[in-house]
Amino acid sequence: MMQGITSEAFILGCSAIGAGLAMIAGIGPGIGQGNAAGKAAEAVGRQPEAANEITRTLLLGDAVAETTGIYGLVIAIILLFVRPLLTAYLNL
Repeated sequence: MMQGITSEAFILGCSAIGAGLAMIAGIGPGIGQGNAAGKAAEAVGRQPEAANEITRTLLLGDAVAETTGIYGLVIAIILLFVRPLLTAYLNL
């Protein structure tokens, strides 16, 4: 392969890079949830009598948006600790 780098080290390095890229998925939900909370605060300010419905809708939307970040975290943990690529490569 490459001089000075073993196949195992190369695969572990690529897994670490992939885990870092997977964690970038947490940026989108953070921005989206902040935007949603701001809009919900504006909506409650305009219609205080609808605060319960607005809050319920906000929490449901945040829960759905957060799944993207959680999926990214799960993928990063798999790449860092389970190391499926390394075991698959070494079994060839």
